[in-house]
Amino acid sequence: MSETPIDSSKRTWLIASGCAGAVGGVATAVPFVSSFQPSEKAKAAGAAVEVDISALKPGEKVTVEWRGKPVWIIRRTPEQVAELPKLDSQLADPQSKRNPAEFTPPYAQNEHRSIKPEILVAVGICPHLGCSPSDRFTPGPQPSLPNDWEGGFLCPCHGSTFDMAGRVFKNKPSPDNLPVPPHMYLSDTKLLIGEDKKA
Repeated sequence: MSETPIDSSKRTWLIASGCAGAVGGVATAVPFVSSFQPSEKAKAAGAAVEVDISALKPGEKVTVEWRGKPVWIIRRTPEQVAELPKLDSQLADPQSKRNPAEFTPPYAQNEHRSIKPEILVAVGICPHLGCSPSDRFTPGPQPSLPNDWEGGFLCPCHGSTFDMAGRVFKNKPSPDNLPVPPHMYLSDTKLLIGEDKKA
């Protein structure tokens, strides 16, 4: 009994079809799996960002991106929180009453500009011309800062200074305090940036 010879052109066609099917399956699966993540368009439009702050120690800052902007989350030390009321007379808008709809939600219209006194959530962009201020958390005399500096932020572009609550000092180029984005706590250690209303 003789064996039928294998047609090499059929075998090549079967291998090529199988490979094309596998590639097509992967090409179909990748967009399906990636659809579980928020799209770049959704992120740019302001999809909320969840942040775990359990590892954030007093005096530390973490930066996340929301709507293409840097959002700072800072765990202030008890000393930094205690210092905030003492600075009111030096600030342009200590109670955040100017442009509240744009810069400060109702739950942050207080001395510490936050829900929890120790946690500051602020957009890290100077309202003057859009530069990103630098951290100057250490108190005391430093270049470009007053000798009685208590810690905060310095905008390197035009010299606006902000306290540890993101409130701008008087007679500086920035017309407003650093913006506080909408945010809420999902738990003691989880923040949601971009939403502040419970469903």
